[in-house]
Amino acid sequence: MIGADEFAAALLDQDYQFFSGVPCSRLAGVTSILSSHEGRYVPAANEGAALAIAAGARMAGTRAAVLIQNSGLGNMVNPLTSLVLPYEIPVLVVVSLRGWPVGTDEPQHNVMGKATKPMADLCGMPSMVLEPSLGSLAEALASSQKAEMDGKPFCLLVPKGTVKSADPAPTPSSGVLSRVDAVRIVSAQARDAAIYSTTGYTSRELFAAADRPGNFYMQGSMGHALALGLGSALRRPDRRVVVLDGDGAALMHMGTMSTVGNLAPANLLHVVLDNGTYGSTGSQPTTSATVDWPALARANGYRDAWLCADGAELQGVLGKALTQPGPCLVAVRIRASETDVPPRASAELPLPGIRNRFEHELAVGPGGQMT
Repeated sequence: MIGADEFAAALLDQDYQFFSGVPCSRLAGVTSILSSHEGRYVPAANEGAALAIAAGARMAGTRAAVLIQNSGLGNMVNPLTSLVLPYEIPVLVVVSLRGWPVGTDEPQHNVMGKATKPMADLCGMPSMVLEPSLGSLAEALASSQKAEMDGKPFCLLVPKGTVKSADPAPTPSSGVLSRVDAVRIVSAQARDAAIYSTTGYTSRELFAAADRPGNFYMQGSMGHALALGLGSALRRPDRRVVVLDGDGAALMHMGTMSTVGNLAPANLLHVVLDNGTYGSTGSQPTTSATVDWPALARANGYRDAWLCADGAELQGVLGKALTQPGPCLVAVRIRASETDVPPRASAELPLPGIRNRFEHELAVGPGGQMT
């Protein structure tokens, strides 16, 4: 295997001086090392933005690279095909290969796992699958340099077990409430609501603490829990819909908040659990430290919004938010460091099964009567 420090050093030796990305646990060590160099790494809200940020740095005369997970490659397709490739902006794109080989990862990664290399080929972006050796890395970076001379980006695909881990990122200061306690408070007070939980540890905690058919555990498609909830809230105005979101996920596709405010579904409650990190990929910091959640929600047209500091405050605010017309937002600061990690819902339930029982519950309602 290639050491995370060796991987980062090789990039710096090739004069890559600027990096952006969205964290992946398989590249966590490299990201942590590059982040320790002040001004070198920019945490982007989503992968498309990361590519555009890197492209801007390259146009300013700096060799730039992007570090992402292949599940986020879909977010990158638009700026890749309509900006970087047609304008011939040579950027190195380092992509961790989840779901490859197919069947060796969580089910939500299978489709993109087998599609990643063909997608790069279809877009006309040169690519290479990295082997766990420094020789392979040197070959890849040489190929990247050749692609750069041709005005093309280069895609370096990194399979599991290729790059070693490193020390985790320092955990930023955060709230006093644990994630599991926050999830339990929300699920207890919203027991008659349809709940969409975001990808990562939030869905795990909800599944472990209060599994029920009215929970939809979104294991992939990071950042889209709010859009899912909005669609259901608009079509079922008679049902309370709660979206249990995370700070990194909410920031990834923050524009959906504007759509929510514009359409103003009275039955929608948006709960953001903010620990200031991407918890499931190594606790790399998000940019939520500079976000005023209530002000943001109100600016986007939400009817009301609150920021809670602890469990007692959260319980009191939820009593209001679940009974008055929405859309409302409740943000709560939670601890960043957690020791116990519950299993994913897919360890016990197939993903289509999660959808089927949720759809049935949404149709019949919490009392079991067709609505």
